[in-house]
Amino acid sequence: MAQRPWRRTGMKPPAPAALGVLLALALLALIHLPPPPEHSPLPLPASSPPGPPREAAAPPAAGQALRKRLPKPRTGLRQEQGPGRSRRGMEGGTAPWLSADDLQKMWLLSRGQVVSKARVPAHGQVMRVRLGAKGDARGDAKGDVSAASPEGDCQDGRCGLIKRPGDLYEVLAFHLDRVLGLNRSLPAVARRFGSRLLPYSYTDGAPRPIVWWAPDLQHLEDANNDQNSCALGWLQYQEMLKPHRLVARDAPCSSIPHSEWSRLALFDFLLQVHDRLDRYCCGFQPDPSEPCVEEMLHEKCRNPAELVLVHILVRRSAPSRLVFIDNAGRPQHPEEKLNFRLLQGIESFPAVAVATLRSGRLQSLLLRSLRLDRELWESQGGAEGLRALLQTIDRRAQILLRHIQEHNLTVFEDSPR
Repeated sequence: MAQRPWRRTGMKPPAPAALGVLLALALLALIHLPPPPEHSPLPLPASSPPGPPREAAAPPAAGQALRKRLPKPRTGLRQEQGPGRSRRGMEGGTAPWLSADDLQKMWLLSRGQVVSKARVPAHGQVMRVRLGAKGDARGDAKGDVSAASPEGDCQDGRCGLIKRPGDLYEVLAFHLDRVLGLNRSLPAVARRFGSRLLPYSYTDGAPRPIVWWAPDLQHLEDANNDQNSCALGWLQYQEMLKPHRLVARDAPCSSIPHSEWSRLALFDFLLQVHDRLDRYCCGFQPDPSEPCVEEMLHEKCRNPAELVLVHILVRRSAPSRLVFIDNAGRPQHPEEKLNFRLLQGIESFPAVAVATLRSGRLQSLLLRSLRLDRELWESQGGAEGLRALLQTIDRRAQILLRHIQEHNLTVFEDSPR
């Protein structure tokens, strides 16, 4: 039976010796073949986002592998791109601390078309804009320039606040908040604007931060104190922080637990944000050019009863959780003037945030996160350009850890996101 094919073709069966030679040659060839790769990468389909890295907890050394993978500069910063392509760039499994909701809002802020604008009272250099798809423009050719209010078009969560180019630190603050697991800041991205609805100063090519507008922020009805959800003085605040202190239900900010103030104090210390807990600069000697000196606020430090907290905000949907806004702290604030008053009265800190600070990986984690904001990354010179800034944050983190150790402070387990 085995010889029938040979007969059909009219060929003679090979001699046994010839077969032996052929088999030997085949075995020899197999022996010398290169071994297959251990992990043969298969190209992902265009519709599938890349999978997460094997070790999300072990990022590459700052400025090395990241520099090799720098994204190519975009040729059309203002061109619309398909959501699949850009979202794959944002997600990529490289920043598990960013939720699906974060990524969705970052996409809206970085790609949504400006369809209307509104002024924000008492904030001359801040513009609130509604973001939508192409062809969603409302109003006349000049756009909507009415005064902003918390109601109206922005109730569906499709608005953002465009801030000054000098406020780009707010984008870093958002990523720091997420890396530390605090999850109290509003999403923010860097963006260059080209909309004809915006004034020229907004479209001059400089990247600006745009921060998501939370439609249900709770504001006091008092026009002189509408940047707070509750009115709280410094002495009241310190009294609230005392251990086992029972706070009356009708007391200001009584719905906000101690853990929220701990998150805020840790965050503000790392960024050196003074406006919330110490807008009078009582915790350090300010320079004459500081707003707290120019506005004669610093003089009130002599009378603690006059000191109030500002930007203490919650959302109506979550009245027990603080919302961190206006997070453009002071990257150049000198180390010898760090404001420890921001930590006064705080006796415990969130465990996840403290563990991240102790890990020695804060800089590399921030680089991984910031790299997802391509506009910020490229405008700041990538890993090398951001290095000095991140080193400053890291040094403050080490000082905070030393403060925790020296004062025998504790940590608490975090509540769910």
